[in-house]
Amino acid sequence: MVACEQLRVVRCGGSWLSGSRAAFSADSKYLLCSSGDYVKVYSTATEECLHVLQGHKNLVTGIQLNPVNHLQLYSWSLDGTIRLWDFMDGILIKTFVIGFNLYAFYALPNFENSGFLIIPKDGDEKSGVFQLVTVALPKVPAQEVKAKEMELVLEGINASPKCTAFGRDGEYVVSVLELHLVVCFFKKKKMYRFSLGSKFKSGTTSLFTCVACHPKEDCIATGHKDGKIRLWRNFDHRREYTFSTMHWHHDEVMDLAFSIEGTSLLSGGIESVLVQWRDAKKEFLPRLGSTIQHISVSPDGTYLCTSHSDNKIVIIHSNLKVAGMIQGLSKGNEIKTGLIVDPRTKALVMNGKPGHLQFYSLQNDKQLYNLDIVHQEYIHQQGLNQVEVVKAAFDSQGNWLATVEQRQEGDTELELQMKLWAYDEQTQSFTLNTRINMPHEDHITAVCFRCTDETENTNPTLVTASNDGRFKVWMLVVESDGEDQSKTWTCDFVGSYHNYRATNCCFSEDGSLLAVSFDKIVTLWDSETWDLKCTFCHPPGTILSLCFGRLSCSKYLLGSTNTGSLCCWNLLSCTLEWCAQLNVTVLQPDCLSENIVAISCDSEFSDVFVFKPSDPRPFCIQRWVCRGKVQWAVFVPREVPESISSEKYQWLNQSQFYFLTETHELMTFSTKTPEERLTPSSRQLAVEESFPVTPFYLLLGKHQQQAKETRKTSKAPVQSNMASESPAIKDLLHTPAHVLPSATYLCPIFLNSLLVPKSSKRIDQIPDEVEMESNNEEEESEEETHTAEEVHPEASGLAECLEEVIPKLSKTQERELRKLRKLDYSWVSAL
Repeated sequence: MVACEQLRVVRCGGSWLSGSRAAFSADSKYLLCSSGDYVKVYSTATEECLHVLQGHKNLVTGIQLNPVNHLQLYSWSLDGTIRLWDFMDGILIKTFVIGFNLYAFYALPNFENSGFLIIPKDGDEKSGVFQLVTVALPKVPAQEVKAKEMELVLEGINASPKCTAFGRDGEYVVSVLELHLVVCFFKKKKMYRFSLGSKFKSGTTSLFTCVACHPKEDCIATGHKDGKIRLWRNFDHRREYTFSTMHWHHDEVMDLAFSIEGTSLLSGGIESVLVQWRDAKKEFLPRLGSTIQHISVSPDGTYLCTSHSDNKIVIIHSNLKVAGMIQGLSKGNEIKTGLIVDPRTKALVMNGKPGHLQFYSLQNDKQLYNLDIVHQEYIHQQGLNQVEVVKAAFDSQGNWLATVEQRQEGDTELELQMKLWAYDEQTQSFTLNTRINMPHEDHITAVCFRCTDETENTNPTLVTASNDGRFKVWMLVVESDGEDQSKTWTCDFVGSYHNYRATNCCFSEDGSLLAVSFDKIVTLWDSETWDLKCTFCHPPGTILSLCFGRLSCSKYLLGSTNTGSLCCWNLLSCTLEWCAQLNVTVLQPDCLSENIVAISCDSEFSDVFVFKPSDPRPFCIQRWVCRGKVQWAVFVPREVPESISSEKYQWLNQSQFYFLTETHELMTFSTKTPEERLTPSSRQLAVEESFPVTPFYLLLGKHQQQAKETRKTSKAPVQSNMASESPAIKDLLHTPAHVLPSATYLCPIFLNSLLVPKSSKRIDQIPDEVEMESNNEEEESEEETHTAEEVHPEASGLAECLEEVIPKLSKTQERELRKLRKLDYSWVSAL
């Protein structure tokens, strides 16, 4: 009996890597960070994702190494649980159920059976009052434990984990809120409250933003909104406290962190510069790309890392040299280009960092590269209008890329520029071919290429629509000057309809028709002569989106309006086929099938409807896929088609559907769990690639490489690598040590796996005999056989047993075998 498949909405990637502080393993080989409701384990050497720790049902708000066992990791989430992991093997050890939304958790070595939590008072987040409490972590054998014993420590604190810190391994706790700093000593059971002074009370620029405690001394560092850093001392006395001020940042200090020994202080802000304060000297690591939100230091002091607002983590050596970077899906304030698929790499293309397009691999959840479009330095200043990329489109083969960038000062001054980029096979990227200043007099609303087949020998065609009431057709012109050819784009046709605003445009599947919407009217144009063929003007409402049907449904044209209507027109009869009342926010066709997805948002949740234009009744409906509106959606062709048995979900066989939410979460539909998509072989490969290159590894690697080269160059059969093919050895090497049985039990199995089966009929599995070299090959053969029989009588007996099944070799074949015996069969290196 086949289990019923269920379609689930899952985060497919692109979750925030910089939502909380990252953590290093004790030996600095691994970097751990939260990513949505997962925890990811990266290699600091290869920057590859090795494990995905999943189990939380809501956003993970922080992680921390277990101070008692550095091979274990704590993670906490808004689902009200704290989970303890063995992050090396990806195993969940224990779950502590708290019952409140957890914003921070602090595990200290002096408090082994308890921890500190930041939770909302009485569980009410809307009140805005948060408190620091201690929670007892029971030591019971059960994997899921309820932890309800709590004790109040501080009330009225900031919910951000950066505003609370512990000093001297938990001797005291420090918390900052607005203009006040609170220090609570546990042994003395005293609490001191400090402020910046009367002259700061009326100002808001000196508000506390973050705090850090010195690991060795009684010193507290605080960051402020005006960019200043203050070092507090003598805070164990209410009246004798002092503080000194350091200032470099021109805006608020986002995070602070001391080095492991406390010899230096690290700070970061919106300037994208990491500052290291050592005594009175400052060292800088500039041009990190975006605002520094978090700073983390490895336990051994080898590395530190910065988490940034563009969803990346930069790994930095202790000497302030960048060692690597883990880049997630970069998310700006607004995605104006939409979600586009690169036809060549099947990568997701969208707005990245300011003035760039990012190419993001959905299979690996990793950014491939950024393409600089505007070629201007971005200035980090609030309120400054800068050039931004608003439109982008690829042709069907991925040879051309069209981009539109704009900058507007006030309501009248508009700067527009359209660029055409040609794909360069040598650089494997796009190079600028044509730049067109002010292609339209008003904002460009749509850009699309004409669909062409690889066999068609036609020049590419681009269409742009604008609020100036016109659509323009741009053609590629090839000019020959002797042996050199120059390719440029020029305007070939300008169309309009009663001076209405052109809001959308799209080509039919075969490229013969162009549909352009002018406010409430849809027009159809012949793509060869650019003659107007027909118009559709009902029902009333401004057209928000247009798309043609595909394959067997190519005779249909669909459009959605701002009045909550989804219309389907028949192009053969030029009539309205059907109309449905649906508030469509996204209308997305699948290029490999007749299926079309319409996403609506009538309440606070979005619903997905999958249908074919020939039938207005959807065959698949998914309710409440996400909270809020879906901004963009796209179909991405699969490299290997899926085999989904349920007819209701077979629309996902050829392509995978992705959509972007209001919170910039990239979601998808799947009948599989995310762990099933991360195959064990890929994880094992990533782990093996992260192994350090030791002398022993180099020795084995050399022999292994020689064995591979021997197998490639040899024309005769050679001894098979039985060790690497043995399931017993695979289980022995790939199973965690703490779950293996005793060595006395494994030893016989291991030895038996190395023995040659007696019933083997393959010549390449006959045991080789040790031979001495001789100039006379025939005499050498007789002497070697005689020696082998004297020294190894069991080998002689084995040869007698095999005489019946193995044919006698000729002298020519024996010479070839003797040559092979002189080769290096170091198959043991695989062990």
